[in-house]
Amino acid sequence: MSRTRTGAGALAAIGTAVLLSGANAGAAQAEQVLPADLPLPATQLQNTDAAQAVGGTTSGLGYAIAPVKELRLDPWAGSSADFLNNGVAVAPDNGMPPVATSAVTGPLSNGGGAKDLPVAGALLGALPL
Repeated sequence: MSRTRTGAGALAAIGTAVLLSGANAGAAQAEQVLPADLPLPATQLQNTDAAQAVGGTTSGLGYAIAPVKELRLDPWAGSSADFLNNGVAVAPDNGMPPVATSAVTGPLSNGGGAKDLPVAGALLGALPL
């Protein structure tokens, strides 16, 4: 059997040489000394303004949460394929008012989001925006 040579081995050798020469250039650059007129870096952290940090976080968080609160949870809302449009009601025999699922599924089948749900909507109202 004869062995044929391809350019892949030569290309790998050239790539290795380029990578190794780049590593030496980086090491040479790391050995540079700063000029004497530059101040030394500070070794202490600056004081943090907690009010600005909290203010920035809450304002940014509001813009991130607002789309989630208004996101349409039922993609088939308002169509004939909407399975949440069907409701179930149970009327107890002891004179209590009927209990139905439409109170929970109604806001979703009308195209609402999480903010329109009875309990979760009130909880999401406490979030910014």
